[in-house]
Amino acid sequence: MRAESVRGMRDVLPDESQLWRRLEREIHRTCGLYAYREIRPPLVELAELFARGVGEGTDIVHKEMYVFPDRKGLQLALRPEATASVVRAYIEHGLHSRGDLAKLYYLGPMFRYEKPQRGRQRQFHQYGVEALGSLDPALDAEVIDLAAELVSSLGLSRERLTMRLNSIGCSADRPVYRAALAAYLREHLEDLCTDCRRRVGENPMRVLDCKRPGCREVAATAPHSAHHLCKDCAQHYGEVKAYLDTLGLAFHEDYTLVRGLDYYTRTVFELCSAELGAQDALLGGGRYDDLVELLGGSSTPAVGFAGGLERLVLLVKEREGTESEEELDVCLLPVGDDPRVRGATVKILRELRSSGRSADMEYMDRSLRKAMQVAARRAQWAVVLGSTELDQGQATVRHLASGRESRLPLESLASAEGWPR
Repeated sequence: MRAESVRGMRDVLPDESQLWRRLEREIHRTCGLYAYREIRPPLVELAELFARGVGEGTDIVHKEMYVFPDRKGLQLALRPEATASVVRAYIEHGLHSRGDLAKLYYLGPMFRYEKPQRGRQRQFHQYGVEALGSLDPALDAEVIDLAAELVSSLGLSRERLTMRLNSIGCSADRPVYRAALAAYLREHLEDLCTDCRRRVGENPMRVLDCKRPGCREVAATAPHSAHHLCKDCAQHYGEVKAYLDTLGLAFHEDYTLVRGLDYYTRTVFELCSAELGAQDALLGGGRYDDLVELLGGSSTPAVGFAGGLERLVLLVKEREGTESEEELDVCLLPVGDDPRVRGATVKILRELRSSGRSADMEYMDRSLRKAMQVAARRAQWAVVLGSTELDQGQATVRHLASGRESRLPLESLASAEGWPR
């Protein structure tokens, strides 16, 4: 049988991985600017963590999680998202006991059994931030600002980006709003898909998150969660919008925006790109003030967001194409059959690497002409070494972009000045 990857589990090949590394570096850099520190939760958690945290009635838990028993019968899951894992780590390792705001970020693979589509596979990669310990609406604005700054730093067109914003209130607001929403939806059951008819009884807010056209039409005229807020939540939402105005961050209030996970409270938002088509969300998040307590910790307000790295890769590739950065400083090209040349080349290769220059050598026994062509696609310089160069104690060094050459001494090649440019 021919070996093939599992459906929805995609290889990132070397030509594309350069772009991935650049985006990952930018995520690390931007999160550091905002004083967020990296956390790396495990890929495997107890399945119960996501059932309790994300919600039994969500599609993620109901349909999409990879769940399996271990040898002791414990039900485990490949993580479908990271917020529940970060909150579990926050509680388990006592990060709350320091009495300070915990500002954390993560980057890594997630797993959901869903239909593979453009920009989303069954193994996909998320980056995200979580700020735990404060209810300050300025913190909501900071998280949204971080998201916008990250996307802007990658050079994506601000004119084609839209920030959607809403508030879904606190746990005290939810029953009142759900009752009003369910009453409205029951009047439009015939226009809803099969899943949404079930959701009307289980969790009517999930109907607002459905992407099917008929359900979207019904959702467009549904009661607004932002019109069913208590005094404190209304004040919080107003202050979030005021801070966004202060920061110059444009937003569009979308009253159908509820996000797809049960743990959200108060502020919810999505940053979307017109370049992605119907599934246009680049990242999304909001508050989850009840989740820490739900998972066994003390009452702790929190806010964060998560985004898909694959979608960022798509947008940047379409704008820039695949990166063509040179991956090497030096390519060594031994010439001829003299065994001394091969030994000297291996020694120089090690010295170059030890000095901090990335280097490789010709292993494929190609002609010098062909080897030079290959080197020109990979490196800044080519170093040619044959019997004559070895006897003279000098190597020919060519700058591959300009064609300029120099002769440099072998014994100090790794540290020599005067490499041609």
